[in-house]
Amino acid sequence: MIYYLGLIGIAAFSITGVIAAGKKDMDIFTIVLLGVVTALGGGTLRDIIIDASPVFWITDLSYLWVSILASILTFFLVRYVKHVLTLLLFVDAFGLSLFTILAAEKVISLGFSNPVAVLMGVITGIAGGMIRDILTLRMPLLLGKEFYATPALLGAIVFTLLGDFFPLHPYNRLYAIGVIFILRAAAIQWGLYYPGWLVYGKKN
Repeated sequence: MIYYLGLIGIAAFSITGVIAAGKKDMDIFTIVLLGVVTALGGGTLRDIIIDASPVFWITDLSYLWVSILASILTFFLVRYVKHVLTLLLFVDAFGLSLFTILAAEKVISLGFSNPVAVLMGVITGIAGGMIRDILTLRMPLLLGKEFYATPALLGAIVFTLLGDFFPLHPYNRLYAIGVIFILRAAAIQWGLYYPGWLVYGKKN
């Protein structure tokens, strides 16, 4: 199940990369490359930091092929979607949820502590989207006022706590993924953000 969730996450972030590039007049090769970089960037950075060699997609090219296929299909189909920006945000939220928890789970399985797993989960979840937004000259979602990294952080913490208190429960990862997606979706739908007193340089 973990493996297939990972493939779904790869496809989701590939889709966001193509959508983000959709109005930049890029050719199909460039857009597919952007989709691949978006999908694989976060996990690659994680594996480099924790010295997990070789990098995950090198040992299993299914991740690369899924990313390429998802990017190509999105390139041809996204033009028929009316609310592209909304689709981008919600698919990104889904990818963020999956990547964060699957990364935290991998780091724990390699023997690292919970704080390291939480940090690596957040980095993996947000890195691909940041690379995508930078390459397409967009304001990174991380820098917006809505909750972005915060849901990933809270979800990763929930996952590690569930693992400590209910280590044999089969749905721990699904609960944590749900926490992240619900919080992020709520932020997208209702514009949830930090109060002024928790924002640097903002006066109440």
